[in-house]
Order: sequence, then structure tokens, then C-alpha cells
Amino acid sequence: MEAEASGKRHSGEPRDEIVEHLSSMRAFAMSLTRNASAADDLVQDTIIKAWKNIDKFTTGTNMRAWLFTILRNTFYSDRRKHRREVADVDGIMAATLVSKPDHDGHLALRDFARAFAKLTDEQREALILVGASGFSYEDAAQMCGVKIGTIKSRVNRGRAQLIELLDMHDDEAMELTDRGTVAVLTSGMVGKRVFG
Repeated sequence: MEAEASGKRHSGEPRDEIVEHLSSMRAFAMSLTRNASAADDLVQDTIIKAWKNIDKFTTGTNMRAWLFTILRNTFYSDRRKHRREVADVDGIMAATLVSKPDHDGHLALRDFARAFAKLTDEQREALILVGASGFSYEDAAQMCGVKIGTIKSRVNRGRAQLIELLDMHDDEAMELTDRGTVAVLTSGMVGKRVFG
């Protein structure tokens, strides 16, 4: 897990390293699909593609970034094929994907999940990559095939929209129970006071 969190580069057998990134791949897949079953399918498809194309991976480079790129491309490719998406307008599906926080805080995880689901796919993706997964803007831009400024814009707009949807203020102290939620809301907030 330590290697996963740091994005540490490995020099051993690439196929052995794939397993180390399963939990972060599933989290990223959940942020894109908003459905546990679809996320599991997406991760499985990603692993199969990575396994078949392992010869295209450059040993010594960032395996996690390579896997996230495959996962992201698979998601958008499948989406283009289907062209139909059922909107979770009332948040019923999103509500089934979260658990209630252990204690009441200013920001309930359920409220966050509903607000997060209202963001565009691109904003959710950028916030997960940069905020929750800890990728640099440069790595996230490369994975998404866009410029760094585009990723920064998506992070800033997504974060601003979340704050608005949650009826918060930019400088308001937050009490959160989930590190992923903290990371998403504070991405790009270097030097700003967020927690009380």
C-alpha cells in the first residue's frame, strides 16, 4: 500500500505490481461509474487489458498512472459505445453507495456523495485524480490527454461547485470523517486554511 500511495516506481516484474493498485483503481472506477458492480467490471476490464498489453509498459515508470490511463480510456470508450446513461436525479443510487459517518459532522458523507454526483464526469475525474489519489496536475493531465491548465480548471471549478452545492464558504472550517472527501475538497488549496 505504501508504494501505491506514493506512486513509487518499481523495477521488478510489472505484472506483480498490478495487484498493489487494485484498491485505488476501484476507488477511481467508483468515482467514474457511481455503481459498485460497474466499477468492479471496469477494474476487471482494465486488469485484462493491462495484462494483455504488459509489453507496452515501460519498466521503471509509474504503473499506477499507466493503469489509471487504461481504466479511464476503457470507461470513456464504453460510454461512447452505449451512448445512453440513466441519470440518478433523485440520488437514490448514490445513497446506496455510501455509509453513514461514525459521528455527525458539518459535512455528512451522504451529502457529499450527492453533491459529487452532480459534477461533470471531467470534474469528478480531476478531483479524484488530483485530490483523492494524489496525482500531480502534470500526471493527471497526461492521463486525461489534456493540458495542465485544463486539469487545474476542472479541479477548481469542481471544488467550487461542491462548496456551493454543500452550502459552504471557501474559508469555512470543515469537520470531515473521510480522508478521500477531505482530499477532494481541499485539492488545489495550498496555503488556504480549511480545517478548524
